[in-house]
Amino acid sequence: MSRLIIVSNRTPGRDPAAGGLAVALRKTLAEREGFWFGWSGKLTEKPSADAVFEDIDGLSVGKLDLTKEDHRGYYAGFSNSILWPSFHLRLDLATIEAPWYEAYRRVNTQFAKALLPHLQPDDVIWVHDYHLIPLATELRHLGARNRIGFYLHIPFPTTDALYAIPHHNELMRDLSRYNLVGLQAQRDVAAFNDFADHQSPSSLSDGPLEAVDFSQTEIAVFPIGSDPDAFAKLSTSPAANKMIKRMQRAMDDQRLILGVDRLDYSKGLPQRVEAYEKLLANNPQFRRLVHLLQVAPPSRDSIKEYQETSDTLDAMCGHVMGRFAEPDWAPLTYVKRAYGQPSLAGLYRLARVGLVTPLRDGMNLVAHEYVASQNPADPGVLVLSRFAGAAEIFPDALLVNPFDTDETAEALRLALEMGLDERQERWHALMDAARLYSVDNWANSYLARLSPDTQQGNGPLRDVLYLASVG
Repeated sequence: MSRLIIVSNRTPGRDPAAGGLAVALRKTLAEREGFWFGWSGKLTEKPSADAVFEDIDGLSVGKLDLTKEDHRGYYAGFSNSILWPSFHLRLDLATIEAPWYEAYRRVNTQFAKALLPHLQPDDVIWVHDYHLIPLATELRHLGARNRIGFYLHIPFPTTDALYAIPHHNELMRDLSRYNLVGLQAQRDVAAFNDFADHQSPSSLSDGPLEAVDFSQTEIAVFPIGSDPDAFAKLSTSPAANKMIKRMQRAMDDQRLILGVDRLDYSKGLPQRVEAYEKLLANNPQFRRLVHLLQVAPPSRDSIKEYQETSDTLDAMCGHVMGRFAEPDWAPLTYVKRAYGQPSLAGLYRLARVGLVTPLRDGMNLVAHEYVASQNPADPGVLVLSRFAGAAEIFPDALLVNPFDTDETAEALRLALEMGLDERQERWHALMDAARLYSVDNWANSYLARLSPDTQQGNGPLRDVLYLASVG
């Protein structure tokens, strides 16, 4: 069997993996020969020319150090101040500075040069996310002929948004150097195809710009998921039950509406609080009977736009408290710190409503985790944004437009009043989908397609939906 080489911006540490993706990739790599490769998390005066390998819980992990200047341009700059907002269709929040692209290419070149000496001819390389789009190009320039796959964990932008990104043609050409590009949802493949079919040259080019050739690159949908059966068990663990009892003492018989998100402008948190305010304003019968808990640990708080989102949310939560709170009742709780998975599983299980309303998201694993944690005898209701990738595989959620806060408020009312039979029927359909698109099936199906044994036909291989088989 070929070795598997996983490449990502950050490498796993010695602490237990917190996210489902990290757990799945550790498990996937543990079942195969190979190693994980990426940034060490350290900033040094000089960039690493060679990777330092160490054993972490039985996994071989290769690490590189970056300079502070390169990290600022590559990570905070081009990756998170240009690519992230543009891919999430927030061009108004994109900041463009020319040196950032140079740092972005430089770090990808550094990764490639340090990785190449450790590759064997039949290794399969799996590159993760928008930080490392150029890596296949840099490896090909150095002579690598391995099968190389790329997986994008965030949405793919529309053509107009893509054109707003500096050097977008170079980035798309970079993607054409991969054998397989995996995307979260059909809407992402449609956006990719729209660019591939309607490419236009840059107005600043000296002559006609050669179109990007995707004929040797397969573009396919691989919806990522969680480990639903593991979360189901976790939701009845001692730690989960401890959290449930703690919340029940505080809430009495109130119904819990739960949001769990990184504090990020793509998550639609201000719109969510506004929708909750409208629920209370339009339905006085719910006052004292419901409580919104929003868990939102800080994310990239050194970037100005993230701090502004935090300030806006602080003000909105204060406004709702001032408008509706009573001496013996608070309408909401806003927590700016992370909780471990057992505690979150307990909160998911207790919540009558899981409120997952990003303005745009690649998949959103909170939706998967909420579904998996429910009590089958008395499940809650998932209220889900149409603009999350999860909406394509969870049609039995209450789907909403998060920009329309009146619609979200009405969905909350329906969820709170929904009868047991309908809640159970919807939950069973959602749980079936969560199992079909589990993170294990996602990894196995992607690697099966990337395998050197996979036969490709001639011509463009696009618009493919790969459904993992379940036993």
